[in-house]
Amino acid sequence: MSVQKTKANGIEIAYETFGAPSDPPILLVMGLGTQMIAWPDEFCDGLAQRGYFVVRFDNRDVGLSTHMKDRAPSMVDVMVRRKQPPYTIHDLAADTVGLMDALNLDSVHLVGASMGGFIAQTIAISHPKRIRSLTLIMTSTGSRRVGNPKPALFSRLTKRRVVADRASAQAMTLETFRIIGSKGYAFDEQYLLEMAGESYDRAHDPGGYVRQLAAIAAQPDRTDQLRRLRIPALVIHGLHDPLVAFSGGLAAARSLRNAKFVGYAGMGHDLPRALWPDFVQEIGSLADRAEGR
Repeated sequence: MSVQKTKANGIEIAYETFGAPSDPPILLVMGLGTQMIAWPDEFCDGLAQRGYFVVRFDNRDVGLSTHMKDRAPSMVDVMVRRKQPPYTIHDLAADTVGLMDALNLDSVHLVGASMGGFIAQTIAISHPKRIRSLTLIMTSTGSRRVGNPKPALFSRLTKRRVVADRASAQAMTLETFRIIGSKGYAFDEQYLLEMAGESYDRAHDPGGYVRQLAAIAAQPDRTDQLRRLRIPALVIHGLHDPLVAFSGGLAAARSLRNAKFVGYAGMGHDLPRALWPDFVQEIGSLADRAEGR
């Protein structure tokens, strides 16, 4: 496994693969300000061992993919949606479809987490024939009525903090996941330290985080469009998610006609290690059914 890069939608996308290219593809789309390495190697290997070709990648503005030059908006502009964002969720979706084209993936089993779920829904709506199955993890429909964070939590997480070096990046990650992580599962401090350190080494771009946040703030409500889809779907959500309330996942599952909802008590806004085998089983089973296995 090694990082590769390709041109897609006018930018450069960094990606990694697991498994045999001849197997049916599973494409993983990560969330806000988070690099592809947040899809754990063990999780990716588990899906590959079930007979799937797994692709994970860095969205624009994170990791080793292209970082945009637009000036990051202020947090006030983001929150009140006063200005047009530098790019939209539709642009991020177009990046992902461009990656599919570059890798000659006519259709995929699409998995999106958090912001990646917004992107995945947008692709499914725009290109339904290219989606074999759709898995949404800790995400929402874009409706302002569901999936909202706890107000005090949101203000804490959007507060500007200075990251001066690798150690402070690691400390901020630990602080963040102590707030939004899964209280019902062991806090995996060593894993988080390693992921935060590697993420800092790969690329640290606070402006990219804010530009992605602006895209999220400007996203539309996709509820009505989701109701028209006939794609086999799975919605996974933590029942104690403080950042995207599980009402968002329920709304997505109710909107998608062929969706199964799986909620985990004690799970917050992260992917706890203890649930990796469950995620592999649920996603793999959905893909198996869609493949007619």
